[in-house]
Amino acid sequence: QVQLVESGGGLVQPGGSLRLSCAASGTIFRFYSVGWYRQAPGKQRELVARIAPGGIVNYADSVKDRFTISRDNAKNTVYLQMNSLKHEDTAVYYCNKFAGDPWSWGQGTQVTVSP
Repeated sequence: QVQLVESGGGLVQPGGSLRLSCAASGTIFRFYSVGWYRQAPGKQRELVARIAPGGIVNYADSVKDRFTISRDNAKNTVYLQMNSLKHEDTAVYYCNKFAGDPWSWGQGTQVTVSP
């Protein structure tokens, strides 16, 4: 059974940075496209970034040029570097498979952007 553990969230001021980590067990990340998703209060979960096995990345327009997704296959971990954070980035962030039936969702990590 695949387990996903997200970490690295916190409270940050507008313009600040955070680095999120997603560690997986029970699967080998490098074979899959993995995405970072977020869900703000009262909103649907949305995809913000994804990375393919070969390293090709894609971003939602709302985070382009501010967020960077990367992977460390040796550590079976995917990262999300978030810079120039805005209030509207406040959400719970999750990672999961990009295509196909999702793995069981982790608990996510809360990111709060506030003065």
